[in-house]
Parts: sequence; C-alpha cells; structure tokens
Amino acid sequence: MPLALLALAIGAFGIGTTEFVIMGLLPQVAGDFGVSIPTAGFLVTGYALGVMLGAPLMTVLGTRIPRKRMLMVLMGFFIVGNLLSAVAPVFAVMLIGRVVASLAHGAFFGIGSVVAAELVAPAKKAGAIAMMFTGLTVANVVGVPLGTLIGQSVGWRVTFAVVAALGVLGLAGIAKLVPDLPKPEGVRLRHEVAAFKNVQVLLAMAMTVLGFGGVFAAITYITPMMTHVAGFAEGSVTWLLVLFGLGMVGGNLVGGKFADRALMPMLYVSLGALALVLGLFTVTAHHKVLAAITIALIGALGFATVPPLQKRVLDHASGAPTLASAVNIGAFNAGNALSAWLGGLVISAGLGYTAPNWVGAVLAASALVLAILSAFLERRTPAQVPAAAAAEERHAEPVHI
Repeated sequence: MPLALLALAIGAFGIGTTEFVIMGLLPQVAGDFGVSIPTAGFLVTGYALGVMLGAPLMTVLGTRIPRKRMLMVLMGFFIVGNLLSAVAPVFAVMLIGRVVASLAHGAFFGIGSVVAAELVAPAKKAGAIAMMFTGLTVANVVGVPLGTLIGQSVGWRVTFAVVAALGVLGLAGIAKLVPDLPKPEGVRLRHEVAAFKNVQVLLAMAMTVLGFGGVFAAITYITPMMTHVAGFAEGSVTWLLVLFGLGMVGGNLVGGKFADRALMPMLYVSLGALALVLGLFTVTAHHKVLAAITIALIGALGFATVPPLQKRVLDHASGAPTLASAVNIGAFNAGNALSAWLGGLVISAGLGYTAPNWVGAVLAASALVLAILSAFLERRTPAQVPAAAAAEERHAEPVHI
C-alpha cells in the first residue's frame, strides 16, 4: 500500500477523535461554561449538522482545486476549529469551533476516498479506502479513550489542543506523501451533480443511511442499556466502547478485503448478519458477557459495510465521483441522526432501553432489501456495467509513488 494512505489515515484518526471525544467530556465542558449538559449537547448536534451540510458545500467549493490541495485546506479548517475550541472563552465560541472543524469531515473522507482509490490498481480500491477509514476506527479504540482520559485528568482544553496537533501531523503527511493527482479531463460541477441521477448511487446512499443507522440505533443508548439492563458499572461503559471500536477496526479491514473480490455478497452477508445480531441484542443485553460480545459484533458488521458502500458510490459515479463520495459520508451522519431520534422515540414510548435494538434491526434489514433491489436492477441493465468500468479505467489509473 502507498505511504500516502498512511497520511490519509492520520487525518482520519484526528477527525474521528474530535467527533466522538466530546461525548466523554460533556460534563466538564458544561461545568466550565456554566451551561446544562443538554445545552452542551449542541456541541455534538452542531458537529453532525456541520458534517451533513459541509460535505457537499466544501466539495463544491473545491471543484476547481486539485484534490491534494483541497485535502490540505480541509485539514487547515480542522486545525483552526479545534484550536478555537481549545481556547474558547465562552460556549458560543466553542460551538463555532466545533462547526468549523466539522466542515472538514465529510469532504475529507469523500475526497480522501477518491484519492485512495486512485493510488492503487482497480482491483485494490476497496482495500485502499478501508485503509484510510482505519484511522477513523482506530480513533474509537485509542484516540477517544485517551482523549477522554487527558480531558478528565488535565482539562478538556488540552484534549482539543492535542487533536489540533494531530491535524498538523496529518497536514504535513498529506503535503509530503500524497502525490499531485491530475484532475479528470472535462469534469465540471454539472458532471458531479449528474451522478445523483444514477439510481444505483442513490440506492447506495440509502443503504448507507439505513445500514449505519442500524448500528447507531443501539450504540447511541448503550450507556443506559448496559447500566440498567446488563448491570454494568457506569465506568465499564468506556471499555465496552473500546470493544465496539475493536470490532469496527476488524470489520472495516475485512469489508475492504472482501469488497474487492465480491462487493454485493459482502453487503448481503454483513447487512443480513447485522440485522440478526441487532435483533438478538434485545436478549443478550441482559447478560454481561453476551452483551460485550454482541457490542463487538455490531461494530464489526456495521463497519464491514463502509468500504463496499463507499466503493459502490465511486463505481457508479465514475468519471465524477468526488461530490457523490462526500455526500455519502454525510449519509452516515444522517443515519446516526435518524436512528438516535427513532431510538429515543421508542424509549420515550415506554418500550424499554433495549427497544432501540429492534429499531436498528429493522433499519439494517431495510438496507439489505435495498441491496437486493440494487443488484436486481443492475442485472436488468447489464449494458451499463461495461460503460461504468470503462469510465473507471479512464479516470482511475493507478498512481505509483
């Protein structure tokens, strides 16, 4: 694998850390600014909305900029946003810092996916995308727990300063290791937008929303579920989330490896198994050991879908994949928001803390149905496949560094 993928993974590690570490630091942040914890929760909501809106916005603004340079600009936003959070004198300034940092998120992963795919031969594209996303998954195993520990020990401002330093490291790596890739000839914004007319692109994005939504329906409410139902101590939840992160790392790498060999079968297996495991979680949540195993499996199966879904968007938006790739990253966050809302509804309805698992199972099963529909439609229009492959060959020649 090219060293440039390491630079992309470092950037992904920093972005993944800053996205999730705030959840463990909300009480400290709320206390310092004198706001309630629900008010401090806007730091999470604001970031998610920034990702959803920033992904297409930043990608459109960067259509005339070479991809390497745009990645560097995005890391600049990330660094500035986290520094602003670290020194914020009032809550409103920190919220602005979170939004600024979030603007880099969707476009970085969207453009980074395109760059990663162009760095390798066509048969290794999903593996290259998975390698970049490894930075995001490792952040949940190492970056988030370590950032939380730093924040609780020496102050949350130090955590955000360290994250900003990670951004500087990622920026330097991109500048040094990522080659100046030529822009595809004749591709304009209208070509990028035209990719959304492709039903396969839209189906892949819908699978992203529903499949990843299934994961976060359960994980969003993991703390009350594990403490009130499984009987874990509150301090044990951190280690359960580490298990979830380890599952994410493994699932991401396996998904990337097998998606290069058999993309659609990989989606069938991962989405089908995810729906089954989420359904079983309503039972295993009552037993500590089984609950811990299930949490790791949810992480693995959920992230096994990421490389194949991202690659499928790239394949069917061939020739102008950058905007579609970035919007698909926003779709992951849309899935998070949708599932958190639906999970909250069933809990509020008095169905119990395990009820979001059923929501997740239904969402994952719906994604599986869309995958089957997508394959059926693709078989009915076989003439489009060679054209897409030909376009991919024209615009995705491997780059050797």
